[in-house]
Amino acid sequence: MNHKVQNYKHSGRLLLSRRFLVGLGKLVVFCLTLYYLRQAILEASTHSVFSLATFWKVWADRGVALCLAAFLLPVNWGVEALKWQYLSRKIEHITFLEAYRAVLVGLTLGFVTPNRVGDYAGRVLTLHQKDRADAIGAILLGRLCQLYATVLIGSAAVAYFIYRYYVPLASPVGVSIGGALLLVNVWALALLFSFKWAVVLLERVKYFRKWGHYVSVIGSYSGKELREVLLISGLRYMVFAAQFILLLWAFGVELTLPEYIWGVAGTFLIKSAVPSINALADIGMRELSAMHFFGLMGQDPLLVLGASLTLWTLNIALPSAVGLLFVLPLKLSSSR
Repeated sequence: MNHKVQNYKHSGRLLLSRRFLVGLGKLVVFCLTLYYLRQAILEASTHSVFSLATFWKVWADRGVALCLAAFLLPVNWGVEALKWQYLSRKIEHITFLEAYRAVLVGLTLGFVTPNRVGDYAGRVLTLHQKDRADAIGAILLGRLCQLYATVLIGSAAVAYFIYRYYVPLASPVGVSIGGALLLVNVWALALLFSFKWAVVLLERVKYFRKWGHYVSVIGSYSGKELREVLLISGLRYMVFAAQFILLLWAFGVELTLPEYIWGVAGTFLIKSAVPSINALADIGMRELSAMHFFGLMGQDPLLVLGASLTLWTLNIALPSAVGLLFVLPLKLSSSR
């Protein structure tokens, strides 16, 4: 009897300790998110192009473009929620609103973690299945499909800038670059559609076997399902690109539509290719790449900077702040 009482007391202490750690973790995420948001605002405010006076001038001249870009904010993350709802059905059927909430939670946790790894934890924690950690594979697949869309269009942008400003296409170097870009895209697509075999090989390696179940769900997606996820990823890419183009035009960057597209695609590619420490560090990389590509086309770097900072505020900072409302009520349950 005493043994049972001791076990009960011990389990009670463990439960209290676990609740304390969970609460502390939520508080840390909450404080870090607010800190990074504050730092981002202070950093952005040092640029005159991102001042309140500039904003009112842009609003007076081309406020319609700002409104359209803001309208596309919920659409952008709504498409991502649709993709997550589609991918997660292999683990658990969730509603669109539940998927949207998961995306916002993942965005908030990813805001304070390197390479947005917190996005995995955020989406997993919003599921209810006991083995919800198996959803990691579905999240990884969604990110890979989004990355492929970025690489595909970004490669075309890189080719455009190389052939226009550096190397002629009708040269040995130009042909080699074109062939290399084509091979990269074909290889990436082949790898994406052969993940089922990669998972099988992973589970045969003793060292990786214990981690295999976390990504094994990738092997359950058919070729048709992968194509649909790629289409959704392409749609989200177009929404995101449209936001950036609208903001560039609003800030006074005057180009033809193809030039807008190539500049945006090149910016997104460089941003995706370079690892980041956290969302605050993302600001510098996106802005530097945007100013480089649009600078090649003779545009004022400060105008590009203003548009890029506004894009970051709309698509990352604001949704991360909203996601805080859903982080604190999260509950942890035992899972593999």
